[in-house]
Amino acid sequence: MRLIQSHTDYAVRAILFIAASEKEMVSSADLEAELDLPRPFMRRIMQDLQKAGILKSLRGYQGGFQLAKAPAEIFLMDLIELFQGGLDLTECIFRKKVCPNCKTCPIRRRVKKIENYVLRELQGINLAVLMQEK
Repeated sequence: MRLIQSHTDYAVRAILFIAASEKEMVSSADLEAELDLPRPFMRRIMQDLQKAGILKSLRGYQGGFQLAKAPAEIFLMDLIELFQGGLDLTECIFRKKVCPNCKTCPIRRRVKKIENYVLRELQGINLAVLMQEK
């Protein structure tokens, strides 16, 4: 399992691009050029970010996207939950259905500890922090 999936990655990149832009509104064309994504894929990501209250948009000639929240109020874990439905590293890799040993599995207990650590770390990362590390 990948920790950060493509939808989340592109959403973070789009938000960082918008936040760093000196323009009041960032156009779809600018985002497409920066992210190099097919328009329908990008449109879906931007719609999801709008519905979540992370972005505002304006249609028309000088329309585009802008942040609806400050970068410090947008957390990576919120984006992971929005696009991936959360994080679960303890899914059994050997079977499609739930293993009857999941409550007693020693591997699962160890991975669950790692997952809890990763979740704590991710919950502290916001877009303002990522902008400083760029």
